Amino acid sequence: MILRLHHFKRFWFVSALTVVATTFGFAYLWEQQLPSLVRLAWQQGDLNACLRYSHQLNALHLLGQKSLPEEALCRRHQAELAWEQNDYQIALGHLEQLVNSSISENPQRAEDRLLLLNWRDQLRNQALALFKAGELERSLAMLAPIDQSGNNPDISLSESLRGTWNRNRIDHERLQELINQQRWWEALATLNRLDHPWWQSQAAPLRQEVETAIELIQDKQELQSHGESPSHTVPVNALNAAVSQRLDQGMDAWSAFEAGCADLGGEVIEVGPESLCQN
Repeated sequence: MILRLHHFKRFWFVSALTVVATTFGFAYLWEQQLPSLVRLAWQQGDLNACLRYSHQLNALHLLGQKSLPEEALCRRHQAELAWEQNDYQIALGHLEQLVNSSISENPQRAEDRLLLLNWRDQLRNQALALFKAGELERSLAMLAPIDQSGNNPDISLSESLRGTWNRNRIDHERLQELINQQRWWEALATLNRLDHPWWQSQAAPLRQEVETAIELIQDKQELQSHGESPSHTVPVNALNAAVSQRLDQGMDAWSAFEAGCADLGGEVIEVGPESLCQN
């Protein structure tokens, strides 16, 4: 019984060893063929096959062969085709692999690195142009291939663009509320905080409404200064500028009026329903 068990174990050991040897032998023979398959695929212009065989050759590593020049040519050409077809993520991926690996010779790798930087700059510039035109989602989509490459500062650019857009959007919504409440000075300060070209263009009609309302208030104050009605004794234009400056600092309208009046050496005096700044 013991002898039978010994023969059984020996049988399975020999069988397993045979399978392993056969597997390694097959891998060895396949790797012998891969270099010629890579070259043939490149000569025939079959870039997908060239890349596929190159991946298999790199995965085997049985012979310790150096990377084939055809692999670099294949990957570079594939990157250029993907770029022409606007498949930017694949294009950058192929070029990054060339730059970060040894499949490209050093002089050519330097050229590949410059091309990679150029492509990234093109994507950034296109993204910024779309962003300024009000195309937020398309802008972020243009930056996505750079974001996904890892170890680059452009993720913060995407976050910055989204943050700027949301801040302007919120200010624009707040602007309409202030106009409805006829809080003209605060509305003007909110208008001046808009720093995105598209949102500034959206707010252009509202700016005209706010500036017209403020001009009417100023005209009324000037008429009062020439009549018997009580009026500001500090220069009105200087007071408006001082109040606007305080509003830009984040003060509410009344606090900005008091501080602006104090800046000109005056004090706020209540004369009937009027609040006046007088020396």
